Amino acid sequence: MQDQDYMKIALEEAQKAAMIGEIPIGAVIVCDGEIIAKAHNMRETWQDATAHAEIIAIKQACEKLGRWRLTGATLYVTVEPCPMCGGAIMNSRLDKLVYGCKDSKAGGIESIFNILSNPNLNHRAEVLGGVLEEECAQVMKDFFKKRRAENKSK
Repeated sequence: MQDQDYMKIALEEAQKAAMIGEIPIGAVIVCDGEIIAKAHNMRETWQDATAHAEIIAIKQACEKLGRWRLTGATLYVTVEPCPMCGGAIMNSRLDKLVYGCKDSKAGGIESIFNILSNPNLNHRAEVLGGVLEEECAQVMKDFFKKRRAENKSK
């Protein structure tokens, strides 16, 4: 499978989030060609500020592999990770991050902060942005358009 194939699976996770009223962000972690974790945002459902798709997927991957270092693994996520998730990516030693669309309001990888490319940190992951960018951005646009319409009707 290629980057686009894994991102499509992350998009499926994002759709699951949208269906339960969560901000539609999905994540997939792949190691040695095998999907070892899949997750979507659960902040509202769990009432947990840290329940971002990336954090949940990292926890699942660590549990599956029985280690906290996720070297050899790639994280696919539909939206550019926030600073918290960027820190988790760095701390878990993921080799690569592939994301769909940028987050101009909270992006921690390239848009606002550059956590994974900071030379002062002890780990840097390869970053590839813009994979299925239009599709990933559309999921977010559709979700917030629907939410605005629902709020107007209240």
